[in-house]
Amino acid sequence: MRVWTLANQKGGVGKTTSSVALGGLLNQSGLRTLLVDIDPHGSLTSYFRYDPDALEEGVYSLFKGVVDGREVDPADLIHPTGIEGLDLLPAAMALATLDRQAGRREGMGLVIKGALARLRDRYDYAIIDCPPILGVLMINALAACQQLIVPVQTEFLALKGLERMLHTLRMVLRSRQVALPYLIVPTMYDMRTRASLDSLRVLRETHGERLWSGLIPVDTRLREASRVGIPPAQFDSHSRGVAAYRDLLNELLQGETALTPGIAV
Repeated sequence: MRVWTLANQKGGVGKTTSSVALGGLLNQSGLRTLLVDIDPHGSLTSYFRYDPDALEEGVYSLFKGVVDGREVDPADLIHPTGIEGLDLLPAAMALATLDRQAGRREGMGLVIKGALARLRDRYDYAIIDCPPILGVLMINALAACQQLIVPVQTEFLALKGLERMLHTLRMVLRSRQVALPYLIVPTMYDMRTRASLDSLRVLRETHGERLWSGLIPVDTRLREASRVGIPPAQFDSHSRGVAAYRDLLNELLQGETALTPGIAV
């Protein structure tokens, strides 16, 4: 199983939409995919019509099991999304208390990595949707993944969030034994606005080698897919947004063809 993490230390930049869009496209190509929501706000969980306030079993159970000294089987925490081959490990609001309760406890930074290792024969890909703050949850997501994807809304406040994210990444890389490749993905691009045009120019000037050559446009079909709780590719496979995410997925998979031969989306 390959693990991708979507993270940025700014909210509202398209992390959840990107997670669902990439997950839906992987599923469409016949790859068993697990979506993992570790954001206490639970946007990914809510996308599929689960209530993060009401769920009793989910990602939080993994951390609680470590604190209580009991084994929790991650397979028991998986929820269906309504699409065969696309599953969800949901979030709960209790995740917001994790840093205060057990953030300094030994081994808490590897809980998600350990859980996904136990599911490796069940899925081809796992996609982790992160909270927009540095803490034990983001550390878990970065420790567990082989590919980091950093969505960045094409506006200037989001560029500040990107700089914070890259600073965090540099700190985490010092403790990792292996390199963590990352790709910056411009999102919510609107060619009619000066903010999008100028922000994209700055991204290209300052992050050229790490910046995806494409971009994710503003597309109301992405919003409509979220309204009905269906991944964009399954909702409207011909929309502009899905076409852009398909191009992004193809680029991400280019470096993994040796592990997953014959993939085409």
